[in-house]
Amino acid sequence: MDLLTLLAWVGTLTFAATGALVAARLGFDLIGVLVLAAVTAIGGGSIRDIIVGSLPPSSFTNETLLWLVAATALTVFLVHRRIRPESRVLYSLDTLGLAIFAALGAERGLEFGMGMWGTIFAGAVSGVGGGVLRDLLTGKVPSIFYRTGDFYASAAALGSLAVFLVYPLNPDAALIAGVVTTLTVRVGSRLLKLKLPVPRS
Repeated sequence: MDLLTLLAWVGTLTFAATGALVAARLGFDLIGVLVLAAVTAIGGGSIRDIIVGSLPPSSFTNETLLWLVAATALTVFLVHRRIRPESRVLYSLDTLGLAIFAALGAERGLEFGMGMWGTIFAGAVSGVGGGVLRDLLTGKVPSIFYRTGDFYASAAALGSLAVFLVYPLNPDAALIAGVVTTLTVRVGSRLLKLKLPVPRS
């Protein structure tokens, strides 16, 4: 299994777990947990594939991956009570999924000949798309649109930029650089309590 495939699987299952955990905590039934896990897991990548013109989206043709998404959702459904609401599990999983999908989205954009801004957009949308759909389906304003205590979409964008810059030198190193950059920016902004500016009231 190459690095690209490994990251795709880890990212998809990580996001599946976050979607299932949110659904379980909101009291969704089993079908609701499965649906929210699937949308969160494959939503961002599907939007990315549509943007670059790769149809049908790759996740829809990977039966093994879809079964593993369902298995992940079912596992979370059964054990979610053991995960305390104040634990860092959801944040950690969400951050890892964001970093991986941003890097994969940027790589996909480069593969289809996009320039810098197109690559950044493809990476950022790939990273945040699943989370945005998850928030909308649970009746929340997507968290990328307001202050949440750290950088999110901007972290994905910077990670995508790292992929764009390093890719001509070494594609595998570019993926790692993208993941590390997104992780560092999001976690660092949280630790340093950095926030993007908002309009003055």
